[in-house]
Amino acid sequence: MKMNKRLPKYMILKNELLSWIESGRLSPGGQVPSENEIAEQFSLSRQTVRQAFSELERQGLLERVQGKGTFVRRAGVRDEASQPRTIGIVTTYISDYIFPHIVRGAEAELRSRGYRLLLASTDNDKEKEMECLRLMLSEPLSGLIIEPTKSAEGNPNLPFYLSMQSKNLPFLMINESYRELEVPCLKVDDELGGLTAARYLIKQGHTRIAGFFKTDDLQGVNRLRGFMHAHREAGIPLAPDHVVTYTTPQKGDLPLKRARELLKGPDRPTALVAYNDELAVPLIHAARELGLSVPGGVSVVGFDDSALALASGIPLTTLTHPKEEMGREAARRLIAMIEGGSLYAAGEAEDKLYIPELIERNSAAQPQRG
Repeated sequence: MKMNKRLPKYMILKNELLSWIESGRLSPGGQVPSENEIAEQFSLSRQTVRQAFSELERQGLLERVQGKGTFVRRAGVRDEASQPRTIGIVTTYISDYIFPHIVRGAEAELRSRGYRLLLASTDNDKEKEMECLRLMLSEPLSGLIIEPTKSAEGNPNLPFYLSMQSKNLPFLMINESYRELEVPCLKVDDELGGLTAARYLIKQGHTRIAGFFKTDDLQGVNRLRGFMHAHREAGIPLAPDHVVTYTTPQKGDLPLKRARELLKGPDRPTALVAYNDELAVPLIHAARELGLSVPGGVSVVGFDDSALALASGIPLTTLTHPKEEMGREAARRLIAMIEGGSLYAAGEAEDKLYIPELIERNSAAQPQRG
């Protein structure tokens, strides 16, 4: 059994047992090895094995007989009538930052409508996205919610998406979309967010503002565009070294290195705009390590209004992201497409654009004079 870290262990085992059934290794009416035997064979806990068995039982593939064991149903095929419909969600990350909130919102809506959730993560790697899509398409899915991986760097996995469209498998995208695909997308107006953050600081009196943006995804590209637009409309020259761009592999060190260099310089910026809260918090720590107070010495604005915004010691001024609402709405729209609701029937599966709002807290203020 090949282990895939982007799927839960019980789901990997379920897929393995499913392959046994489909290949005939487990025949209709045949007894399945016990939970203890499976656990020992694959070095898994009994709880993991029990979850996998339960999934297959819910799909009508296995049946438990009290006092005898677990058996393959004599039909030998999936009982479509008893099988809960399944929605797949492919995100760039699962366990950190804002992504659990998006998934939670989608899962709550799906559960209330009788759908199951199958979850996978690409770790923001395009090859892993291909792997996730292949795994998802091997499942009996009703539809997919997808967050594209490094959306600014093209779509090498286009054949998978074209295959989904040719099979009339409903899917939509969240946070961004691949530009060549005409699919519904739910996202924040990121350009407006970058514009709002910079406008706010300019209104506060800042004229030396540095921006830090991740540009291998379109969210970062659009936030940078708004940041630059605010400077142009205010007639404030933007110093070349005050725009710091980086990619996902560089996010752990490059932005902080450049921030320290800028903040130690003679014409240091008096304010910083971060691509997201995940970066804004370390920027605050870096400024304070250099002896600069926040917001007195330097102001910092983030993006996404994540849990980090209130956990940094200095409540962060930031832009909103709908998170759970985006997840719920994505699930609602996809279900409407699947069940032939108004969005699907009228061909009106339109984009949903959320307007980010500035939340003023304690990390930004007027620049110190003198």
